[in-house]
Amino acid sequence: MKLGIMQPYLFPYIGYFQLIGAVDKFVIHDDVQYIKGGWINRNRIQINDKDYLFTFSLKKDSSLKNINTRFFSDQFEKEKAEFLKIIKNTYKNAPYFQEIYDLLSIIFEYKDLNISSFIVNSLKQICDYLDIKTPIYISSNLKKNNELKGQDRVVDICKTFKTTTYINPIGGKILYSKDVFKKNKMSLFFLQTKDIIYEHNRQPFIPNLSIIDVLMFNSKNEMKKMLKNFELV
Repeated sequence: MKLGIMQPYLFPYIGYFQLIGAVDKFVIHDDVQYIKGGWINRNRIQINDKDYLFTFSLKKDSSLKNINTRFFSDQFEKEKAEFLKIIKNTYKNAPYFQEIYDLLSIIFEYKDLNISSFIVNSLKQICDYLDIKTPIYISSNLKKNNELKGQDRVVDICKTFKTTTYINPIGGKILYSKDVFKKNKMSLFFLQTKDIIYEHNRQPFIPNLSIIDVLMFNSKNEMKKMLKNFELV
């Protein structure tokens, strides 16, 4: 059984969805500390010839609290409206603008402003659109040893699912050891997204933008091909 585990990221890049599609079960790791400056409440799109970082602000709270205890700020409705306006102005001439704009509008109708709950719903909505059928589990709902950290915690989650193969994005090569997983009777692989270039109406091409950008310029059939454009190392 192949398992993937990732923190909840807002409209992440295509590699996130490649990972979900590559495994038998996927865990959203929501009960770890929120780290400011990551990809949990922000991402990138392209406006004209530059990348644009969009961010949804959070309610002020302790920096030690876990992701699943943090909330979007009281400015969310205003920020949502501004973001959808930016999306409309930026992508109105994209071939799949209307259906993706409608998808985003549905996602933003979600009322729970807990960042984990909101992002989990958005990920499921996008997976449904892309016909990714992988079951998604929430880490905070699992029976596991919550005292463990880092690699040991991931191994423990894998054991709860009787995992035989754990797959992590390529960036995890500095965090996880194949020998450690082997000692626990599991294989460890890293997912390396291959170069994904698609036609669009801007220059230059900027890789690894939010999934929003990819969806705007590619059909479902084209997306399905892209979702398989990776290798395991």
